[in-house]
Formats: sequence, structure tokens, C-alpha cells
Amino acid sequence: MNNTNFLRVVVAGMGVGFVVAGCSSDRNGSPYQPGPVAGTAIGTGVGVVAGNAVGFGAGVVGGTVSGMGKVLDPSYRMVRYWKTETTADGRSIQVPYDVLVDQYGRPVKMPAPTGNPAPPPVK
Repeated sequence: MNNTNFLRVVVAGMGVGFVVAGCSSDRNGSPYQPGPVAGTAIGTGVGVVAGNAVGFGAGVVGGTVSGMGKVLDPSYRMVRYWKTETTADGRSIQVPYDVLVDQYGRPVKMPAPTGNPAPPPVK
């Protein structure tokens, strides 16, 4: 049985289960037999708690997906330039600095997040 057939069977089974379960109705209880009223009240409370838990879970998943989409946005990226500097004792070292660029490779009009100086002009 492949995944498509399995999914169809599960959806059909859920549909049959919902139809067989019936609809909710108001229960007029008796003070001598409060079971149906108490059961309805408890069921409502459990349903509210379960619904809120599922809603919270869906919100967390949706927020995580949205946040990851912002982090993994391919329209911006960091480019590292290397600059040669001479130290006080005469050594030459390579110093990196990062520049945030857009999808066309142009520096974004904001300082790089590392606090480095402005990038060299684009040729």
C-alpha cells in the first residue's frame, strides 16, 4: 500500500468516524441524574484546553517556519573583504570585514552588523 492509498483510507476513516459520532446537542439534566450535564461541562472544559494546546502548537510551528524563512532569505548575504594593515611592530596582517549585500551584490545602505567601516566603492 503506497502513501496515497494510505492517506485516502485514513481520511475516509476519519470522515466515517465524524459522521458516526453525531452532533452536539444541549442536554437538559435532572437534579436527580446530573451525569449528562456534568459530562457536557467536563467535555467542554477538556475541549477548550485541548483546542488551546493545539492552537499554541500550530502557532509555534507557524512562527518557527516564518522565522526560519527570514533567516534563510537568499536576497541578502554577507561578503567578506580582506584589508592589509600594518601593526605597530611592523608586521603586515590581513583584517577581515563583512559587508551586507543584496541579491545583486550591491552593499546595503546600512552599516555591517560587525561595526566595520564602509565597504570600498563598487567598480
